[in-house]
Amino acid sequence: MQTTLVYLKGVGPERARLLKEELNLRTFEDLLHFFPNRYIDRTRFYSINDIPRNNTEIQIKGKITSVNYIDQKRGKRMVASFEDETGQIELVWFRGYRWIRDQLKINESYIIFGRLNWFRGKASMPHPEIELESNFQKNTKISFYPIYPSTEKLINKGLSQKVVQKMVVQLIEKQKTPFSETLPTSLLNQYKLISKDEAIRQIHFPKNQHVLTRAQMRLKFEEFFYMQMQLVLKKVQRKQKIKGHEFKKVGSNFNNFFKLLPYNLTNAQKRVIKDIRFDMGTGRQMNRLLQGDVGSGKTIVALLLMLIALDNDYQACLIAPTEILAQQHYQSVVDQIKKLNITVALLTGSSVKKERQEIHHGLQNGELNILIGTHAVFEDKVQFKNLGLSIIDEQHRFGVAQRARIWKKNELPPHILVMTATPIPRTFAMSIYGDLDLSVINELPPGRKKIKTLHRTDSNRLKVFAFIKEQINIGKQVYVVYPLIQESSNLDYKDLMDGYASLSRSFPVPNYHISIVHGQMKSKDKVFEMERFIKGKTQIMVATTVIEVGVNVPNASVMIIESAERFGLSQLHQLRGRVGRGADQSYCILMTGSKISHEALTRMKTMSSSNDGFEIAEVDLKLRGPGNLMGTQQSGLLKFKIADLIKDHPLLKAAREETMRILELDPSLKIADHQCIKKTLAGLKFDSNIWNFIS
Repeated sequence: MQTTLVYLKGVGPERARLLKEELNLRTFEDLLHFFPNRYIDRTRFYSINDIPRNNTEIQIKGKITSVNYIDQKRGKRMVASFEDETGQIELVWFRGYRWIRDQLKINESYIIFGRLNWFRGKASMPHPEIELESNFQKNTKISFYPIYPSTEKLINKGLSQKVVQKMVVQLIEKQKTPFSETLPTSLLNQYKLISKDEAIRQIHFPKNQHVLTRAQMRLKFEEFFYMQMQLVLKKVQRKQKIKGHEFKKVGSNFNNFFKLLPYNLTNAQKRVIKDIRFDMGTGRQMNRLLQGDVGSGKTIVALLLMLIALDNDYQACLIAPTEILAQQHYQSVVDQIKKLNITVALLTGSSVKKERQEIHHGLQNGELNILIGTHAVFEDKVQFKNLGLSIIDEQHRFGVAQRARIWKKNELPPHILVMTATPIPRTFAMSIYGDLDLSVINELPPGRKKIKTLHRTDSNRLKVFAFIKEQINIGKQVYVVYPLIQESSNLDYKDLMDGYASLSRSFPVPNYHISIVHGQMKSKDKVFEMERFIKGKTQIMVATTVIEVGVNVPNASVMIIESAERFGLSQLHQLRGRVGRGADQSYCILMTGSKISHEALTRMKTMSSSNDGFEIAEVDLKLRGPGNLMGTQQSGLLKFKIADLIKDHPLLKAAREETMRILELDPSLKIADHQCIKKTLAGLKFDSNIWNFIS
């Protein structure tokens, strides 16, 4: 099955190259697992007067009554009049028609199949498949006509649906023995799954809808099963093979700080700390994802864990995706541990040479206990004496390669805790982070009031401004956020500056003071403006999404999101989380135009009705689909060939449970019934194009 497609009859080097470039198909195995994305029922025939008024593919039975040539700018086109007892339609050929013309028979009964083209209320069918009805009855062996994913380039080069179908037929007919089974007999029996051989044959050329559904279910389960098998095996093997620092005690740093805490931790925070303490005490390297909604108290958990590392004579680092967030973490940690004898430093892209040299020296000789920083921490020059714990905040902002570099800071890799305030649906977490242990802080600190979220259009702007003035008059502060599609977008910058000018007119000095932060400012200027807002010197902060994560101003009670229809649900929820951090009532106002899409309206209604980040994430997953939810850095993990994370969630759950059960029972896959799993996994490593989700 690893034979290159060059050796399949009718393919050759040029077609093989195109298939590889356009569809990433290289081998016989790839082609067999290149599944149709839809099917056309070839048992159905349309009457010409009943054809749908769209560009769909249909099948008609009728006769060719005439053939004409029509001059056009370049050469000619051939047009045939095709009729049945209800009406007439034109068949059109722009190229290759001389050979076709010789084959056509006037007033003979034909079956035509192709995509409709409507122009000025008149239908035509360009380049249809055409076959004498007598031949069609003899040759048609399948009811469901498979339609495969394709590209314009392939079609232009003659690799039509019919050509691809013939290639697949040829491959299947070549296979004289059944295709090798990849799932244990126990699973086939338990879930009443058909064999791999029947599934492959029926997915391409199903006899009827029932067997097609069974083939799809079998192959979806298989795809999920091997994705989960790779993730769980990776997790099990890491725990078995990779040693980690053993944190044996909780000492004075942790205990003294815990006593000084002015509030009680939530039960969820206590549970998470207990789980992570256990992980860090096993002598195996921890790799854990900490999920918590905005405002749930992940940062204090991170600090307590870093203090445990210090109590065991190790260093700790906390890495954030932006300088503003790193600066905020640094200031927060310094303020909270000032009564303890602990050294902390901040390393960002803006750190000057002298600061960097002092930090490098302090890390290497062990005098520096905690490092907080941005991407700058990943640089090779940054070396620790004894790094025991690395915490990565808003981890989806970092690439996999960047995160891996932190492992190389020590001979023995540090414990890794990745945190996210972006709630991830359980379906997604099982798929993306199935190789990590998962902890969730699912409680908010007591006393927090739910943020009231309102959707308003531009026609309500004066009322919104009046509300802002009311809030400022009682001593509160306000965010006004503008969308930012890309850092250099002139349009976004113009929106921001126009908004700033409008606010400046409505909120003039000396009664009001406004800060502004955007991506085109220097880092030191951003920090200066943020500091003015944090200290209450300005009442309004006009910003782009640079304030999306981490900025903590308890006195800010109103979040105005301009052009809210341009934001995804996850980002809207993140922005809303910048307010509601004090005990007073807070508000989020979503400003949009009066005419927005149905999907945008759904997002506004979801935000207005729910404060639950996990509930919002589920809606976001349904609206946007898995490929867009986590951005490009994770998208390679989501290219399923047939399964769908949303629609097929029960199958994913079942596959995950069976994977865990099998590996618990037989971690080395030695049982006879599990040999097919072992063999398939070995094949996945060999050929990364089939179900290989793990880089």
